[in-house]
Amino acid sequence: MTRVNVQYFAILREQRGLTSETLETNAPTVSGLYEELRARHGFTLPGNRVRAAVNDAFVPQSHVLREGDRVVFIPPVAGG
Repeated sequence: MTRVNVQYFAILREQRGLTSETLETNAPTVSGLYEELRARHGFTLPGNRVRAAVNDAFVPQSHVLREGDRVVFIPPVAGG
């Protein structure tokens, strides 16, 4: 198990009902963690629509998680 701090923005924050949480996961990668959270919390966005940053740097979905990582999931943003 790996303990990570996860932060949510926009629709993910609304669907989760939290801005952040610390949790333990068996997911080895960022994409695995998102899919785990998607199943648990009913996120409507598929993983390929969400960007991730780990410890303040954007990372690919294949990025391997480490103990204590701060993971931020960022959904697409509309603006204008």
